[in-house]
Amino acid sequence: MKYLLLIILFFGFLITPAFAQELKNPSLIIETIEIPAQEFNTVLRNAPIISLDNTHSVSWQVTIDNNLLYANPEGHAVFRIYDKENNDEFIEVGMGPQPDNKFWIAVQTPVEGYIIVHRDLDRGWYPAAKSIISFTDRAGLTVNNGARIVVTNLDIGKFEIESYSVHGMQGSTDPPAINSGVMIIEILSGDPAKNMFAYFPFYVAAGIGILVGALFLTKKRS
Repeated sequence: MKYLLLIILFFGFLITPAFAQELKNPSLIIETIEIPAQEFNTVLRNAPIISLDNTHSVSWQVTIDNNLLYANPEGHAVFRIYDKENNDEFIEVGMGPQPDNKFWIAVQTPVEGYIIVHRDLDRGWYPAAKSIISFTDRAGLTVNNGARIVVTNLDIGKFEIESYSVHGMQGSTDPPAINSGVMIIEILSGDPAKNMFAYFPFYVAAGIGILVGALFLTKKRS
């Protein structure tokens, strides 16, 4: 029985990579947005809220690749994502110009209002790296500024991304915030529960357990 168990485990490991290649998550969505410099040269009150092609829910990740060239030392590149159920609920990422590279994360919820949950006035983000915002219904919000995690498992309730907005000027008479360049946003989302392969190791383990139990009972009776 010991040798049979080893054989089963060996074949289980052989089969697993094949399933990894063939079984995909049908709920997986990838959406890429390229936001040109001029979109940031507006004040918040005039910034349009733009609907995404898809709604991103359950588990999602937003990757920010900031390739903007700032024109104003007081200007910022502010990116907001809005919840599907309520546009008054959002997550905000602010990125200031070099050399300080000011960086902040803020959230607004119906209960708490607008709260800055993280702020770095110096070397807050890194032009050579990408900032990542990730969320799951169970683990909450986590933010990586490209060098380290700055927000960990923040509970913001349920959040489904449906739209976004950008701005960068504090006042309408300010000089432009951004001169040129582009900010590239990639949104990846899906429901892990719909990935059949995620449960395959448990099926193998359960099958081995049943087989071993049956062999044990058979041997005991004999």
